[in-house]
Amino acid sequence: MTVHEVTVRYRGVPALDSVSFTLGSGVTGLLGPNGAGKTTLLRTLATALAPDAGRIEVLGRDPADPAQRTGIRRRLGFLPQDPGLHPHFTAFEFVDYVAILKEITDRRRRHDEVRRVLEAVGLGAERGKRVKALSGGMRQRVALAAALAGDPAFLVLDEPTVGLDPEQRMRFRELVAGLGEGRTVLLSTHQTEDVAALCHRVVVLDHGAVTFDGEPHALAGIARGRVWHSAERSPGAVAGWRTGLGVHRNIGTAPPGAECVEPTVEDGYLLLLDLAGRGRTGTEARA
Repeated sequence: MTVHEVTVRYRGVPALDSVSFTLGSGVTGLLGPNGAGKTTLLRTLATALAPDAGRIEVLGRDPADPAQRTGIRRRLGFLPQDPGLHPHFTAFEFVDYVAILKEITDRRRRHDEVRRVLEAVGLGAERGKRVKALSGGMRQRVALAAALAGDPAFLVLDEPTVGLDPEQRMRFRELVAGLGEGRTVLLSTHQTEDVAALCHRVVVLDHGAVTFDGEPHALAGIARGRVWHSAERSPGAVAGWRTGLGVHRNIGTAPPGAECVEPTVEDGYLLLLDLAGRGRTGTEARA
């Protein structure tokens, strides 16, 4: 996958501003604050939105060409932030409907595929229940099952863990980790722990631009020497909170003699956003 100098504007305001990166096999995380352009980028990669400038190549095809765009969609799985489930369909009927749209025309093969993906997301026993009777987490898993129908080569997931409880998120991680073997998965999330657990690479968007592109441990490394514990919240910290151990965890410029601790992906991400907010670039933040 290649994204080259892609710009998307809404009413003249850029939601994406000359964004460039490549995607290979495996799970790539996409982080960014609300309004950063993440959903716009995912919709563009999923061929639901054409860029105003720049070039995209998805699965070796150009989505600007109608015939090639159809070829991309046959091999694409897309879980949008609002999947628009039909409340009166059963889980099986909804996924079957999506499978029909994906041109799985043989009825027996299609139904086998629907059962397979519902089992994969842990909904085999609930496949006969109507969507309106399912919990929020179960509805999210129905939408994920629909995205998985047809064994797509490129899987685009927009906030897939919303509404999932801790056990469901653990099962989701197991599923996505397996899906990332031999295919390309782009996972947009606000959950930095999912990125740390699942992703071999992370891209951070802020104000429509890429501010970081690298491995999760490198994102965490931005905060090395800048995370420390103290008895009280340090006044010069970018962020700080009292932990369950009764000490304050601070992020920013550590004072002399501070007890620095190992940073997390979340620490590096928060510090990166703060640096960007002060007019610093992602390259400067990594230096």
